[in-house]
Amino acid sequence: MTQLAGWPDLSEARPSCGTGRALSSVQGEIVHFHSDHDVDLHLTARAIHRFQDHLRGATAVRMVPESRWVTIRLEVDADIGLLLTLVSLALQSHQTWPVPGDSPSAGCNDVRSLVLPRDSVG
Repeated sequence: MTQLAGWPDLSEARPSCGTGRALSSVQGEIVHFHSDHDVDLHLTARAIHRFQDHLRGATAVRMVPESRWVTIRLEVDADIGLLLTLVSLALQSHQTWPVPGDSPSAGCNDVRSLVLPRDSVG
């Protein structure tokens, strides 16, 4: 959170789900920190589709079908590097590939009852 809060395209915001802390860009909410280890990141549907094989291959990433939020479990330093890369991708995807109506779903994955392991998402 500390590293990302200094990025010029991000500002601290109240998370729409009401849990933890969030960062937003002019396009909307980008990332929610629900705990020290669980982070939800909003990607566009296009970005998820384009990078789905890479997202599924990352052991720290969990995806929920039909959600534009991906969950990242921060356990080792490499997971933090992955988060920084994915936040950059999220910012770029919202600026480069905006799709009308591609705003975050009603709730990030933290409020969903089921977050599937990456192997379960098909």
